Amino acid sequence: MNAQRTAHGLGLEPVAADWPALHETDIEHLLRDYPQLGPLHSLHWHSPRPFSAAGLITTRNATLFVKRHHRQVRQAAWLEEEHNLIAHLHRQGAPVAAVIPNRHGATATVQAEWTYEVHHVAEGLDLYRDALSWSPFQNHQHALAAGQALAHLHQAAEHYAAPQRQTAVLVANARLIERSAPLEAIASSASPYLAGKDWHARLSELLLPWHNALYPLLRQQPPLWTHNDWHASNLLWNADGSVSSVLDFGLADRTFALFDLATALERNVVPWLELDTGGAARADLDSTDALLAGYHQIRPLSAGDLQTLSALLPLVHVDFALSEIAYFHDVVGSTASADVAYYAYLLGHLRWFSGAQGQRLLDHIRRKTV
Repeated sequence: MNAQRTAHGLGLEPVAADWPALHETDIEHLLRDYPQLGPLHSLHWHSPRPFSAAGLITTRNATLFVKRHHRQVRQAAWLEEEHNLIAHLHRQGAPVAAVIPNRHGATATVQAEWTYEVHHVAEGLDLYRDALSWSPFQNHQHALAAGQALAHLHQAAEHYAAPQRQTAVLVANARLIERSAPLEAIASSASPYLAGKDWHARLSELLLPWHNALYPLLRQQPPLWTHNDWHASNLLWNADGSVSSVLDFGLADRTFALFDLATALERNVVPWLELDTGGAARADLDSTDALLAGYHQIRPLSAGDLQTLSALLPLVHVDFALSEIAYFHDVVGSTASADVAYYAYLLGHLRWFSGAQGQRLLDHIRRKTV
């Protein structure tokens, strides 16, 4: 296999991957720690997702999903934070693929500078395999089913009491926006990238007005471990349009249910990539209604929840955008990608919510009855 690969980037076009592709020799060496799986037969698909290298393999005994992270992105202890959550959800009957332990009983395997994980293959149709983040649902039935599945996942996670993650990079949460003084919190944890930017003035203008409205509402939110990357491409599907499996807990952390629901809206109902070509990124209000209706069928939403959701939505991306900036600048060493994460993602999405299209979406949620 050629070690070069392309991956989904921050725009419409594929980009050179941050990390080399998996190679058969890598997998053969890894499988020495998994004798129960048997020898490698084939490595037959490479994931286009960024931040890691992953693919499907077939061994003598199974077909499996293998994912490899650089140790700067996921150390074994950080990765096992995800795996502990997956194990809990699996015990609760949630449709998640189990992680396979190695011969030492650990679910994260370290080899040189890399950290590996091996999963059973999840059940279902991978209808969004090549979909970019922020691309829409194929139909409103999928939006309804995604809302139902998210609510069921939250039910399964209700009694999971692990503390917040220690993972240092590429994790989505609300730790900064939950602070009473978020700009001071950002300053204390920011990537060196921000030192050359007038970020404080920009966020004073674009973030603080939203935060002033949101902050009093956050104290009412019970903590919950959440998925934090609820996009259609992280779900597998049944032929009837229902969700069969939930994938990729890489961004999961202890936040609160409405944070996850706001993330689901942010990921699926606004075509953000249209902004790259001068489009308006007009939100799909029908998908918004279907997603919220599906969630409400399982975990009812109050009028107060909808007000909180509307207040939260403009800020739900902030912590992860700053984490992405740190990843691209401090880990990968790509100032160009960090620029996109800063200008287009962090600031651009904040600006959009202040404009006509953002106000249209927020007003729709505020006026809703579910």
